[in-house]
Amino acid sequence: MKRAERLHALSEMLRRSGARGVSAERLAREFEVSVRTIKRDLDALENSGALIWSRPGPGGGYGLAIGASLPPVSLFPAQAVALMAAVSAAPDAPYADLAAAGIQKILDVLDPRTRARADELARRVWVNALPSSSRAIKSALEEAMAEQRVIRIRYTSRDGTTTTRDVEPVLFASTNGQWYLVGWCRMRDAMRWFTVSRIEQATVTKAACSGHTIHEVGEPPANARPVHGRSEVSHSITASGQYI
Repeated sequence: MKRAERLHALSEMLRRSGARGVSAERLAREFEVSVRTIKRDLDALENSGALIWSRPGPGGGYGLAIGASLPPVSLFPAQAVALMAAVSAAPDAPYADLAAAGIQKILDVLDPRTRARADELARRVWVNALPSSSRAIKSALEEAMAEQRVIRIRYTSRDGTTTTRDVEPVLFASTNGQWYLVGWCRMRDAMRWFTVSRIEQATVTKAACSGHTIHEVGEPPANARPVHGRSEVSHSITASGQYI
């Protein structure tokens, strides 16, 4: 489990523990890491704004302060199902696993009547999603993008050539039914679009990206757009970089 995923799961476990809390030793066993690692993770969560309390001594432990979890959420049943359908139909989307966990958190705090109606409506929505890419590869790509670190990939291009490249991730893009990692290829010294399904291996390195931005990629293709808000890229430019 990548650290970002562990931090999210750790936060969820603290939330579920309620006023009882949970010991560092139990958390360490649950996530198969050392107590020292758990305490570093708790510090990271606290630094990110999580309201974590600690109780020393026998029977002590850690938990989330009252008010640190989601307040009651007001959604129509159809809105809740729309979120479930969107994530279920796009398992290859970046951070899809975290999105599913987030939706479950929302469902958990719906009032019982709305939750029941959402569950009933959800049974009437079917998806036939294509097989997803390797979870290990997706986790590495997601971590590299979030942390802005160079990722080393083993990649087979459309012409069948397999190479190992160091790539500085700039953005994820979905167009024509394909997901791409768009990044600065250090081997070609240029921006490139890598089809995620053709990435056979991915390892996050310790090297930081050098600062390439979405402005170097350009305007999204006509059938693509940012998932939130308007593109900050000037409308006078078009997407750059080579699909390989």
